[in-house]
Amino acid sequence: MAESMKGLKRTCRCAELDESNIGQEVTVMGWVQKNRNKGGIIFVDLRDRSGILQLIFEENEIGTEGFQKAMKLRSEFVVAVTGLVTARSGAVNENLATGAIEVRASALRILSESQTPPFPVEEDSKTKEELRLKYRYLDLRRPDLQRNLILRSQVTALTRQFLAEEGFLEIETPILNKSTPEGARDYLVPSRVHPGSFYALPQSPQLFKQLLMCSGYDRYFQIAKCFRDEDLRADRQPEFTQIDMELSFVDEDDVMDVNERLLQKLFRKLLDIEVPLPIQRMTWQEAMDRFGSDKPDIRFGMELHDVSQIVKECGFGVFTGALEAGGSVRGINAKGQGAMPRKKIDALVNFAKDFGAKGLAYLCINEDGSYKSSFAKFLTPEELEALVKAMEGEPGDLLLFAADANKVVYDVLGNLRLELARKLELLNKDEYRFLWITEFPLLEYSEEEGRYVAMHHPFTMPVEEDLPYLQTEPGRVRARAYDIVLNGTELGGGSVRIHQDDIQEKMFETLGFTKEAAYEQFGFLLNAFKYGVPPHAGLAYGLDRMVMLMAKVDSIRDVIAFPKVKDASCLMTEAPGAVEASQLEELGIQVLAGEEPENGNGYVG
Repeated sequence: MAESMKGLKRTCRCAELDESNIGQEVTVMGWVQKNRNKGGIIFVDLRDRSGILQLIFEENEIGTEGFQKAMKLRSEFVVAVTGLVTARSGAVNENLATGAIEVRASALRILSESQTPPFPVEEDSKTKEELRLKYRYLDLRRPDLQRNLILRSQVTALTRQFLAEEGFLEIETPILNKSTPEGARDYLVPSRVHPGSFYALPQSPQLFKQLLMCSGYDRYFQIAKCFRDEDLRADRQPEFTQIDMELSFVDEDDVMDVNERLLQKLFRKLLDIEVPLPIQRMTWQEAMDRFGSDKPDIRFGMELHDVSQIVKECGFGVFTGALEAGGSVRGINAKGQGAMPRKKIDALVNFAKDFGAKGLAYLCINEDGSYKSSFAKFLTPEELEALVKAMEGEPGDLLLFAADANKVVYDVLGNLRLELARKLELLNKDEYRFLWITEFPLLEYSEEEGRYVAMHHPFTMPVEEDLPYLQTEPGRVRARAYDIVLNGTELGGGSVRIHQDDIQEKMFETLGFTKEAAYEQFGFLLNAFKYGVPPHAGLAYGLDRMVMLMAKVDSIRDVIAFPKVKDASCLMTEAPGAVEASQLEELGIQVLAGEEPENGNGYVG
């Protein structure tokens, strides 16, 4: 039977005790991790968010009634224990922060009993994620997940402190917004008061933070909850959190400077890792040419080599055909992998096909300098020698080539180098390599929509020298946009914004908007721009992704308290769920009937 805490006060958390507390009487409270009854003595590991502490129960110290209660303790019972801190009677446990001490109990209260949990609450759990997420409140008791969420809290607290000291104001922006056509899919919220009308949950605070610059607040930030109705992956959720900021009277260098110092402070204070400044910068084009990715992982080499000129007149039709169609031939050198078995090479070919490749050409350089290749017979000795030299090939190397349209070649080789790095264990989670990617294309052509769309958003400022091409050659216009990348993951992105009416109008025209359509969607922002708008720029981080990398875990679900799974559902609460017919009627919504929901309530779309 559960007991009351009346009259008891916790004096400290479990892992806040050490050898300096020996001789002190303390009261600790938490969950029973495990207990071991050795006859006349009971050992209990007590756990709270700070860590684990060993408790000792002996009948002559706690009394017969207390000892009998201690014998009933099971995993996940919640207890309060008063006792004396002593040096550990047995061997010191080097794996515990409290491994040199124990508490000899003089009083015990069982505050709550527990059923047998569906899985052990332990670090590095091997239990299937689906079961852990169904009982997430138990999963969150695991010390590794608690460390992740404590780290997340520390990141946001330190960020707030740093930005406040830099003159930023924390201002909240609305959650119920107007839907806009550019970007990912919105989550829509029906309005009861305005039947047939819908709010959209924010994909970002973009328009409101620009309005705050128009309103003279100069430097804004927000730890902002955002929503995108997109397919999920390891580093994406339908609801996520941004560290969002906007600054007035600045350019790219100012935004990068304040953010470099923020990152340096976070990593120094929380991980004891020094981020050297300034952070390396690389243009989008250079990143694509060298790494096949606009978020390159620079912890390892294996860079792309363009060999188009060398093979343009060779006898291998796969190469020459790609070049005649306006594409390119590029390759990567997997150093020391020339003896890779054919079966593994075939697996790499199949991997490449997943990213659009029709195939993958390979050349193994044997230790004696001879070649084993899928295409060497089509090249002259001179062409082969030039190709190997361009690839910086040496005996023992494996050269892999893709020939296709540039976009396909980049995608194939960019992903292939990452796959090889994973297989060859070249990705060191203890190494942090930051990189700024700059000068993105302003626009990209959408075959689906038959028009150019903004690569970031329609308020991104073009590079000034490219402005003459905005309406004549929009594909060659670069943006004053920048992404911060860490170990192959985009941490955040931002840009200098358009603040001149004429440039904004040209941008909308290029995107296919009439003036009327632009005002219908963004009129409140465009009208605000008529009353004096300062030059401004901003950036937003994905907080979840940042903490994921800092915590060295592979999924953002491990740094979010209550995450969704791949189909955007919550296994614990069973959201989304059906609603009562009366609720839909009140909103003026009729849902086409599908299969009857399991709970038998409401309607299913």
